[in-house]
Amino acid sequence: MASARLHAIQKPQAVELYAEAPLPTKHGVLRAIVFRERATGKEHMVAVKGDLHGAEGVPVRVHSECLTGEILGSLKCDCRQQLEHALDLVGSSERGAVIYLRQEGRGIGLGNKIRAYALQAAGADTYEANRQLGFGDDLRRYDVAAAILEQLGVKSIDLITNNPLKIAGLQEEGIAVRRRIPSLAQSNPHNIGYLRTKRERTGHLIELDKSTA
Repeated sequence: MASARLHAIQKPQAVELYAEAPLPTKHGVLRAIVFRERATGKEHMVAVKGDLHGAEGVPVRVHSECLTGEILGSLKCDCRQQLEHALDLVGSSERGAVIYLRQEGRGIGLGNKIRAYALQAAGADTYEANRQLGFGDDLRRYDVAAAILEQLGVKSIDLITNNPLKIAGLQEEGIAVRRRIPSLAQSNPHNIGYLRTKRERTGHLIELDKSTA
């Protein structure tokens, strides 16, 4: 038993806390925390509200980077709206966190994401485009998010998501997901096909407006 405990103590952490500072935002004052992956040096940010150590049922959004939606205001996806909804929810709660992972384009990178957009403009859906480029449907990882939650001392989370695969992915990494909080966003003529495809192909729990469903 003692050797097992020693092994657990010596097990290297996948991420290390690199920087932390208060950050005033329109959602309130949050703690901006940067974690670095030990293996690659890649940096990920967490926006934290309140004390998470030992807390149960913490509202958490695990969000993957989307430069086109969040910076350029692309209407092809709902990423920016989902991020804003999560920050609003966390900012108005006693505690919570938005984990911002640097895995653009479901993990295929920015350049390949734009190549996929070109294929979509020619008629492919989002999954078909990835496959034509030689990628799987979704290459995102959740081990880093799990390692971050462990370092923050979170005991269980209420996950802000519409993606059942994200719930399963975090649970496989040992994170206790107590319940799901729907991630809200509105459809538009440019993203409605994308949202329908996610719902039909991978079971996303997306509630569309009756006029566009």
